[in-house]
Amino acid sequence: MHLTTELYLASRQFLPVDGQHIVAHQTENQVVVYQAYNPAIALFAVENQYLGGPSFSYSRMSWIKPNFLWMMYRCGWASKENQERVLALWLDKVAFEKILNQAAFSTFSAGNYESEEAWKQELATKNVRLQWDPDHSPYGGKLTRRAMQLGLKNDTLEQFGKQQVKRIEDVTDFVLQQKVHVDNRQLAYLHVPQERVYTVDNAALAQKIGLSTWAS
Repeated sequence: MHLTTELYLASRQFLPVDGQHIVAHQTENQVVVYQAYNPAIALFAVENQYLGGPSFSYSRMSWIKPNFLWMMYRCGWASKENQERVLALWLDKVAFEKILNQAAFSTFSAGNYESEEAWKQELATKNVRLQWDPDHSPYGGKLTRRAMQLGLKNDTLEQFGKQQVKRIEDVTDFVLQQKVHVDNRQLAYLHVPQERVYTVDNAALAQKIGLSTWAS
């Protein structure tokens, strides 16, 4: 597995307790996002290193999540139907921020747009949906900090799945190993991917997507 991991209890010191932040596993040039699929989609993706095959549809919106524990909450630690395989997808930060640049909020908020009409106009022309949701603890409880997920569709999804993703690996075995510690309520043994706050250097973009400021 290419992901670097660390103890969950140790990881918390590096992350803010509140605000809206992109928390992700990353290198100098790349960032990891997660998706959970049924075994057929996952097998094709790993064997071919792109999203596709007879079981995958590019006509539907597909949601990517940079935050590991948010993904675990969503897929029930790889226990939910059609989410039995968890994939880690690596892409260049340049490509990730290109996706962020195309994002429109999935719901209207007066703080993000001049008017509801302006929001509707952007929503109609963008292929990326951005949502800020409560982040979650290993047990699934809501945190004060909010995590990002991005819904991709149409040409943006196809470009992501066929061109922008540089590596796809199935991390389900790791997920299931760690699920044992969660089920046994033994967080002292739980390992998670090493995640830190993702910094968007473009101030205008950071403001547009609603990032909170945080000094590590």
